[in-house]
Parts: sequence; C-alpha cells; structure tokens
Amino acid sequence: MTQDSLGVRVVPVLLPMPAEAPYSYQVPPGMQVVPGSIVRVPLGPREVAGIVWDGEGGSVDARKLRPISEVFDCPPVTERMRRFVEWVAGYTLAAPGMVPRMILRVPTAFDPEPDIDGLVLTNRHPDRMTPARTRVLSIVEEHGSDLAWTRSGLAHAAGVSMTVVDGLAAQGVFEKVQIPARPVVAEPDPDYAAPTLSDGQAEAAEALRLRITDDAFSVSLIDGVTGSGKTEVYFEAIAAALKEGRQVLVLVPEIALTQAFLDRFHDRFGAKPAEWHSDLAPRMRERVWRQLAEGRVRVVAGARSALFLPFKELGLIVVDEEHDPAYKQEDRVFYNARDMAVVQGQLGGFPVVLASATPSVESRVNATSGRYGLVSLPARYAEAALPSIRAVDMRRSPPARGNFLSPALVDAMRDSVERGEQALLFLNRRGYAPLTLCRVCGHRFQCPQCSSWLVEHRFRGQLICHHCGHHEPKPEACPECGTLDHLVACGPGVERIAEEVDAAFPEARTIVLSSDMLGGTKRLRLELEAIAKGEADIVIGTQLVAKGHNFPNMTMVGVVDGDLGLANGDPRAAERTFQLLSQVTGRAGRTGKASRGLIQTYQPDHPVMRALVSGNSDAFYAQEIAERRRGHLPPFGRLAAIIVSGETKAEAETHARALRRAAPESDFIDILGPAEAPLALIAGRHRFRLLIQGERKADIQTYIRTLLATGPKPRGSLRVQVDIDPQSFL
Repeated sequence: MTQDSLGVRVVPVLLPMPAEAPYSYQVPPGMQVVPGSIVRVPLGPREVAGIVWDGEGGSVDARKLRPISEVFDCPPVTERMRRFVEWVAGYTLAAPGMVPRMILRVPTAFDPEPDIDGLVLTNRHPDRMTPARTRVLSIVEEHGSDLAWTRSGLAHAAGVSMTVVDGLAAQGVFEKVQIPARPVVAEPDPDYAAPTLSDGQAEAAEALRLRITDDAFSVSLIDGVTGSGKTEVYFEAIAAALKEGRQVLVLVPEIALTQAFLDRFHDRFGAKPAEWHSDLAPRMRERVWRQLAEGRVRVVAGARSALFLPFKELGLIVVDEEHDPAYKQEDRVFYNARDMAVVQGQLGGFPVVLASATPSVESRVNATSGRYGLVSLPARYAEAALPSIRAVDMRRSPPARGNFLSPALVDAMRDSVERGEQALLFLNRRGYAPLTLCRVCGHRFQCPQCSSWLVEHRFRGQLICHHCGHHEPKPEACPECGTLDHLVACGPGVERIAEEVDAAFPEARTIVLSSDMLGGTKRLRLELEAIAKGEADIVIGTQLVAKGHNFPNMTMVGVVDGDLGLANGDPRAAERTFQLLSQVTGRAGRTGKASRGLIQTYQPDHPVMRALVSGNSDAFYAQEIAERRRGHLPPFGRLAAIIVSGETKAEAETHARALRRAAPESDFIDILGPAEAPLALIAGRHRFRLLIQGERKADIQTYIRTLLATGPKPRGSLRVQVDIDPQSFL
C-alpha cells in the first residue's frame, strides 16, 4: 500500500481477469482494507470483485485513480492463499488474475449469511397442556431452556407438527429471536466411532498421526492394494488434525459419484463432510464457501477446484486416488490438483497425504527416493484374498461372429450369476459404437466441428461427438448415397455389450453405468447404491466403475478390451492402462469371497498384461521407471506443451511455426514440432502442438516466457495455451 502527499491511500487489487498485474485503486477516507480484503471496484463501465494484494499501489497520482466501491464483510484471503495464487500463476504461466478467479467464484457469499428466525423459551405457561405440547416443552428443557430453536427443528425433535409449536408461540410460551444461520454440516467428532484396525493399518495410522502432531510440512504416500483399508487409515489422520483444531480438505476425483465415501465418513465421525463439486446447488455453494472462510466448516470433500476454497485454518490435505487423471485441469489455468496440494502444504507448513492402490510413477519415485514418506498396506483388510487375474488371448479364444465377449468370459459370468454373485464388465467406451458407416458407399459419420467420429448412442437414438457435444439423430438412410437400412455400427461401446449380455443372460438383472447416462449424477448414485445392495446381477460400465466403489457381492470382473488404452503414442499409456485395469479388477472379492478377473487382450505378453496377471506391480513400476529415466521423461525430466489453435488450419500452423523460430537456444531444453495434434480439430478450431522437453534442472517456465515474449502475438482467432506437465497428448 502507498500513500501520496495528500494522505490518499493507494492499494493494488488483483482482479479475476487475464491481467498480468494488480490494478491500483484509491482507498476512500474511513475505509479499512488490508492485504487479502475482498473488495468491489469499478472496471470500465461495470463493477467487479477483487482481492487487495500485497505490495505497493503504484506511483500514479492517487487523485486520478478510481476509488474502491465497497469492502465486503468477509474474512480476508489468507497470506498462505495469496502466496499460493502467485505460485500457481508463476508455475503454470497463467495470467495472475485468472487464478483468483477460482477463489471468487461465489460472489453472493462475500456478505454474511442473514440470521434466521428462531424461538426461545419464556417464563409463560400455556393455557392448557396436551401430550404434544408436553413433548415440545420436555425436549426444550432436556437441551437447556436458553437454547434457541427453529420452528421446524423443534417440531421434528419433538415429533409433532409445526402447528403445535406455532400455538405455543402464539400464547407467549416462546418468543421470536434471530439466530445465526445453521451450519451446512454438523461438526465431525474425531472420537465418534474409533475403528478396529488391523496391525498393518494401525501401524500406518500411527505413522500419519505423528506427521500431524509434528505440525510441519510433509508428504506421505499410502500405497495399498485395493481393499486394504486406505480410507480408514487416512481417516485417523483426519481425526488427529481435527483434534489439533485444524480444517481438513479431502480431494476425490469423482465427488459427485462417491456417496459411499460420504457415508463411510459419517459412520466414522458422526457427521458428513461438506461437499464441493460442480453439481452442488448454488445456495449450498455459497454457504459452504462462507462457513469455510469463517472456520465453521471443518472438513470438505471436494473435486480439484476445492483447492481454491478460502480455508481459515487448513491443516491437512488428503488426495485420494492420487493417480487419477481427473485431477488435471485443462481449461483456462492448466494445473494438476495433486501437485498443487503438495504446494499448498509446503506454503502452509502442514502435512499432505496421498493415497492410491496404483500410485503415479512420479509419486512412486518420490516415495522410494525418500522425498515422500511411504506407508505400505500390502494385504487386504481381514486377510481377504486378491482376485486371481487371467489374460484371455483373443487370438486363441475369439468371440462368436458379431460378438465381443469370448466364451471364457461368458462362462465365468455364468458361474458367478448362477452362484447368486455379481459380475462386472468393463469397457472404457461410452455409447453403442464408436463408428457408424454405410455398407454401400463407405461413408463414415464424422463430427463437422472435430476430427473425430460420431459415436452412436442407441438408447437416445443419437450420433454424438464426445469432444464438442455436437449431436444429430441417427438417420435411416445414408446421407451420401441415400441407401436405406445399410448403416452399420463398428466396434463396441457399453450399450452394445449390454445388448450382447441381454441375449446371453435374458433373466439376469443388468445395469449399464456411464458418465453420460440419462438422469445425471442423481441416477448414478442410485444405481451404485442398488449394485452395492445386490439388486443387479451384471454391471456393465466405463471407467467410473473403477473409482473406489465397494460392491460386496462382486466376485467376477471382465475387461472387454484390455488393449484399448495401449493403442496410442501417449508416453503414459502403459501406466494409465495398468492403473485403470488394476483398479477395475480390484472391485472383485473385497469382502473375502473367492474372486477372479479376466482381461480380454490380443497382447497377452505385453508388460502391462504380465504385471496384472502375475500381481507383480513392483516389476511393472521398475520397468516403467527405467524407461522414463532413459527417455528423460517425468519425473526425470520436464515436459511442457504449447497448443496453438485458430479458426483456419493455415493461420494456426503459421503462428506455431513462427513461435518455433522464436525459441531461444538452450543446452538443457529441446523443442519439438510444431505438429498437428492427434485431435487436430475440436469445436471448429484447428490445433497444432509444440512439445518442450528439458532436463530436470531446466527452467522451462523462463524458457517459455522468453519464447512467448519474442515470438509473434496471437491476433484474431488465434489462441495460445501453455500446459506445464501435460497429462494428455491428444
């Protein structure tokens, strides 16, 4: 903050827009602001919310600056969060103003929650007593006569209608008062239901508790097989943090689908955590944001955006399924929530816990090198056996003509269903078929806006693009040659597998789970609950079935196409496939029943398949780490991508080549490309990529800043995006 000769204060305000630095504003006389204050300021013809930043407000004559309009009655953004914003912007090369945009997403929460109407007991007595009135007064006296109640809360607690409560209030037995808004969730009790842990779990939990009480930054990786009880172990770390008076953030990759996690948390702590995800109702988002800033909410379970919530006393972050690619954001600000969680812990001086049955190669290397603490859980809880895994060689055991399930897989499903147990079929491909073509002229249905085929969704009668959302009804005739009834679906999606299962098992109860199913998140939760209760015999699903769900009666898992993730040039393809298939097959036998997994593959000798069948994950990681080291790939080297897109192919390619020519010389960094992205056209925009590869010690951020500063500036429809540590190469 600065002050001119006339005593007018000037402060920098960081605005949620693509600005490279804060703007300077005048502080009106009598207004109190501090670094972190959330304020409303004029910006052109409109007013926006911003954050008062640290540092000087500039040397401009304060009288020429526009004044701050309002300081919101809201706890200031903490110094830790302000340093985090600066770190994220510097690391990702995003405009600094785009990062606080993620903090200021809920402007209606900047003002305090209004008080609500309540009732408190007076000294008056009703003119007559009834059993219902007696119950009401007994409940009040039991909890303390000075306690204020809401009408509905008191009626519910006493088991009466609100008319009874209103009648007592009308006679003066209760008087109306204003009480603070109720918390969105009850406060969790760390001693509510202490679990019974196995010896291995108890040892792991104690190691994490020591990290909490150390009150210092640390990172611990819980590396445990599926069903080993990782959740119960990190629940003990959460309990320890709550006892220390700290708030806790639990990041989960698919919060909208994890009702089972919320229920398990409630069983352990007597209350559910607050949720934070895109499906949360706007009013609930406002209340969670505000009560977190005030310290009233102690635990949040959320998706990656929860990292930017205004915690008042954050003291622990848990990243569940830390390997999951859903933690990578690839829009506006490109960041990996797992890595940013570690940065938050370092800036705040508190522990971070990562958990996975299939850790990322980066986390595995950090743990084995001693940079992270390693907590191992090599056995399932209660000595439950891991499923026996077998590869089905599709060259030797092919499916019947026109089908996609091998005889071995069908027989295994039949055995499970006849025993009254459940079978799961996994295929990471939504819809009915990935390609539709005409038998007569060969016409293929392609998205008009993307370089991808339209996927048939037979349940909806639509052809849909999974990249831009374009959709059109499936025609009866070929639009190219006009021939009727000669359109053929090529390849399977989950809907087509469901059709094959219905033909083979007409009496079985079948459920198809896919992220784009009708009914959205609410229906998905109901379907998952039904599966857990045993109300389905065969489940057919995409990768969302691999997200840590516990299906007690699931004893057989079949992978329809184990090679699907290996058929591209992604350097992470083997790692991703191993993780996904391990997680999927790990859904079987979690309650101790004998279980098995069958993986249909045309490459049974591939290292991924050998590792899955043998159960030797250490051998797979050793080989993958050795290959990364040889190729100077993360974590032994650094990668960044620059994606240039435009409305025409020529302008995108020209700009990408001009950027390539502007690249500075470096002994530690190479720049590759430009080349068309594998998905060269998305939503009508042509895309070219430059890939930057450097040694571990290389300063890639400075290299890219120099390149962008000396290269041509994007004009017209051109757009340049920087992705540090890319996870997707499409």
